[in-house]
Amino acid sequence: MVEQLGFVQQDSIRWVEREHHMTLFARNQTYRPKHLEALHENGGLFENWTHDASLIPVKFWPYWKHKFVRYEARLRKKFTQWQGEGFEKRIDGLRARIEQEGVLRARDLEKPKDVKLKMWQWHDGKAAMEFMWRTGQLSVPRREGFQKIYDLSERVIPQEHFEHNVSHEEFVDWACRSALDRLGFGTAKDIAKYWDLLSIAEVRDWLSAHGAQETKNITVQPHDKSKPREFVARLDIENILDSLPKIPSRIRALSPFDPVIRDRNRLSWLFGFDYTIEIYVPPEKRKFGYYVFPLLKKDKLIGRIDCQARRADDCLFVTQIWLEPKIKWSRAKQEKLDAELARQARLCGVKNIVWNDACNYRPN
Repeated sequence: MVEQLGFVQQDSIRWVEREHHMTLFARNQTYRPKHLEALHENGGLFENWTHDASLIPVKFWPYWKHKFVRYEARLRKKFTQWQGEGFEKRIDGLRARIEQEGVLRARDLEKPKDVKLKMWQWHDGKAAMEFMWRTGQLSVPRREGFQKIYDLSERVIPQEHFEHNVSHEEFVDWACRSALDRLGFGTAKDIAKYWDLLSIAEVRDWLSAHGAQETKNITVQPHDKSKPREFVARLDIENILDSLPKIPSRIRALSPFDPVIRDRNRLSWLFGFDYTIEIYVPPEKRKFGYYVFPLLKKDKLIGRIDCQARRADDCLFVTQIWLEPKIKWSRAKQEKLDAELARQARLCGVKNIVWNDACNYRPN
């Protein structure tokens, strides 16, 4: 599943279960968090940056080497401006310490006693670790809780992948093909931002060189029958669509960072579903709730649900449900939602489902 998706974004908020676990669970209800953790710790995945911190198949490491080189100069300038002239020495000292002592966590490093850090601000050692991680010098072999454990990449990444190199042409070709495979169709901008590895100009150059042999122009009609748009897709897009398995009819609660909804503009145009995560919106200004999950039924987003795992009370608490326009509630939908909530309760390890008295849609 991770390879099919390309990567799984990680997020620290555990409102029901953490984002990466919910993304995989939405696709396979037999999934449990221990499966991803084992795959990561056994070297099947590495952690680095796409558009955010993500777990990525380790076989993609050779392509990420190009990203490390591209981003190093920019990040070095940014971090040096931020951390001051001693930043380079801290990097050298940190590398030497990890070489000698082994894995380190940010909390293992001394923090300046006379400096009060603001929210999200890193102390000098943490900043050096993050720079080295973002540029491939350090890797994260595992997490404890949600805290990164850092080690030298050459001690984490399997040798066959760590030492393997691909040319610039191979890198661009892979990034374009693999993004288009997972998108189905898109513009040059869509392809570029899927991995966040290439510029739009590089994608356009690839399409100019390979488009006639590898892709075709298609017209896509959005949900509301408004004006269709032109995109590029693989030459065999019709065969791919014809061979897709039947979509399960169950209702699924999606993480706010699920790949289905990550591109909000594409989501809105294609499916007619406008979604904003409101965790940073003041409570009085929220339209829905703090951490609301879109509800997917087959190929339609039918609504959203505000629910939270209250582990101290051993329950999944359902605060409210909102349906999309033209979606009618029914006993069949209620039964499918009840089944999904029972699945989510199993995923996050609670026994009961408790409904807010003011919830619009709830069992009789």
